[in-house]
Amino acid sequence: MKHLFIINPAAGQKDRTKQTSAEIHAFCQGLDYRIEVSQAPGECARLAREAAETGEEIRIYACGGDGTLNEVVAGAVGHPNAAVTVYSSGSGNDFVKIFNDPKAFFSLERLLDAQETIFDLIRCNEDYSLNICSVGLDARIGTDVASYKRLPLLQGFRAYAASAVVNIIKGIAEHYVVEVDGEVFDAEQTFVCACNGRFYGGGFNPVPEADPQDGLLDVLLVKKVSRLQVSALIGKYKNGRYKELSDLVEHRRTDRLVIHCDKPTPVNLDGEVRIHKDVEIRIAQEKIRFFYPKGLTWNA
Repeated sequence: MKHLFIINPAAGQKDRTKQTSAEIHAFCQGLDYRIEVSQAPGECARLAREAAETGEEIRIYACGGDGTLNEVVAGAVGHPNAAVTVYSSGSGNDFVKIFNDPKAFFSLERLLDAQETIFDLIRCNEDYSLNICSVGLDARIGTDVASYKRLPLLQGFRAYAASAVVNIIKGIAEHYVVEVDGEVFDAEQTFVCACNGRFYGGGFNPVPEADPQDGLLDVLLVKKVSRLQVSALIGKYKNGRYKELSDLVEHRRTDRLVIHCDKPTPVNLDGEVRIHKDVEIRIAQEKIRFFYPKGLTWNA
């Protein structure tokens, strides 16, 4: 078994490359391991892909946050010899909040004593997402969060809240045509969110029952709301109380949806941004091997 650690210096509030490398060297004595440091966006995916393409059995550690994990997954997908995880050092570390002890992903000692499972993936046009994909106000907020996280006192949910205020001022709803299981929703909408995982945005938990192994996406279509309604909407949405918002939120469970936008629009994939006018979001044919500290549970 080989072990590849891909460090993203841009993850989190500061560059932890030296600290992370020292921890890896301390705990991995006797193992077949190497460390790579990403130098640019997209390089984590390239490094993961090149390692997986060797065909050797390998475990790949995304040393960073959700964006780093997203890149590593994108590189490893389609290679059954590769398993991935996240050695957490990002700001949100949201995907692993699905587990009963997400802090365990900060412990390399525990990650080296791991067990595996198989998770579904989201395919969004030509990209992959492990956790949550969204379009609209939510995507604009989520993809702008990174610019706030490095400011003093604006980590986690505070960064999300700051981004929300700015984006709400810019404008809330846009016109989308959404096709889901033969139904068409043609209207001004606040945002559309497709969940494979359960947490994002520094602690938002929109669909607590989302299951990354059931072959379905939990989709929330949020109708146009006023600025006065936004605070109430976000409060309940954040805590998975969408059922209390049936007049504003449509919930669907599906393996595919299509969104047609009037103009190129930000799409949020695990905190990474893409710009599309037409968006197909579906459960990918490929799965991903994911390893995690032994003894943890993640089922709802």
